[in-house]
Amino acid sequence: MIKLHEEIAVQRSIEDCFRYVSDFRTVSEWDATARTSSKSTQGPIGLGTRFIVHCAVGPTKVRLEYEIVDYCPWASVVLVGKSRFFEVRDVITFTEKEAKTHISYTADFKYHLGLGSFENRLEYGMRDMGRKSLEGLKKALDTPSSPPTLSKCTARADRWVAPGVAMFSKWGYRRSVAQRKPDSTFLDGQHIVITGANSGLGLATSIALAESGADLTLIIRNPKKREELLTTLKSETGRSDITVEIADLSLMADVRAVSTRLLAKGKPIDVLINNAGALFNNYALTSEGLEQSFALLLASPTLLTQTLLPLLKDHTTPSRVINVVSGGMYTEKLVCQRLIMAPPEYQGAQAYARAKRALTVLGELWAEQWRENNIIVNTMHPGWADTPGVASALPTFRSITKRILRTSEEGADTIIWLARAKEAGDVSGKLFLDREPRTPYLLARTKESAAQRDQLEDYIDAQIDSASEA
Repeated sequence: MIKLHEEIAVQRSIEDCFRYVSDFRTVSEWDATARTSSKSTQGPIGLGTRFIVHCAVGPTKVRLEYEIVDYCPWASVVLVGKSRFFEVRDVITFTEKEAKTHISYTADFKYHLGLGSFENRLEYGMRDMGRKSLEGLKKALDTPSSPPTLSKCTARADRWVAPGVAMFSKWGYRRSVAQRKPDSTFLDGQHIVITGANSGLGLATSIALAESGADLTLIIRNPKKREELLTTLKSETGRSDITVEIADLSLMADVRAVSTRLLAKGKPIDVLINNAGALFNNYALTSEGLEQSFALLLASPTLLTQTLLPLLKDHTTPSRVINVVSGGMYTEKLVCQRLIMAPPEYQGAQAYARAKRALTVLGELWAEQWRENNIIVNTMHPGWADTPGVASALPTFRSITKRILRTSEEGADTIIWLARAKEAGDVSGKLFLDREPRTPYLLARTKESAAQRDQLEDYIDAQIDSASEA
């Protein structure tokens, strides 16, 4: 049997250290051998929670099934990992001393398939692995992160266009995981408002931010799905203190009503995530007379963000607005007079892409306007994610690409990071994919004129006003 022991001390609270380490999904961020990690059981982290970790040990890939067998917040956690080749028992303890948290890590390895006879040869490499892993953990918990930058490889792919588009797939996400920085931030006390939270990207985002301790207000359209959403969040996170507001965000009256309710509560908003959306293949007007794609995808986030500004601005720590767009916007150029399509020209995918292009430009304008109000505005697109919306609106696209589509959790990753990460608060007015700032224009012909940028807000406001008068 090989026994490893390492210790580190970090400038973080014992609660943060325990929460980060006991959620073994984070092991791929700091362990020297772990490549991917996921939770395989439902519910909050605790006794009996299981994880699947894929490791690279030399040329060999190993699948480990971990289980928490002892769980004592904020003192210790014990995990047992089993694979075809070995079994490992990890004992991790936490103590506070001299304004630091001290973490002690002990791992006992027991080998199968006759590998125990090679222990002497394996021991040096294993000890080196343990040392590097704890160095990685210390870096994840202790080291301030620098502002996000675009890698040379990604910049080159974007210039070549086709490789840049290929990164929208699950392979683009997995490539990014291998080079990203750890994120050990928790959001206790942070008030986050998320629209479109009951499925797909919105649900994945809500679960992750609830696990991070955020105070959530979720806005959904269908009142019949309220209890189902709350039940799902409680079963996944153990949280029963989440607020759900009902509003049909394609209706400006509903947008104003939900904003009025939030303003009346007076609770400052630290992060607003404009995620609600749908692709409408058939042309239709809302009851207020707006084309439904324009209403939901552009007028709604515009009006919601504008009306909630009193709760967003002038915080001590910058608040954040995150607009969720789509890679489809890369095919369209902003022309204000073409944002509202009508038969026979109407095409749902094109209307969707045009609205998302406009929302991307709008994010850049807001970032500049609200800088003095201490508001950070960024935009993200999730790549090609397999969500209920894609399944219902783009069945042909899904059937062709389903083998390379991201999961909802992978698509939502950058939304979560933009809401959580300290370094994401160092930039504003950018478009992100896979935690990297990306060019908003893959094709030169899609670059809008300065005149169109200048007209955009007035054009949207005029359409909102027309709906109010209907």
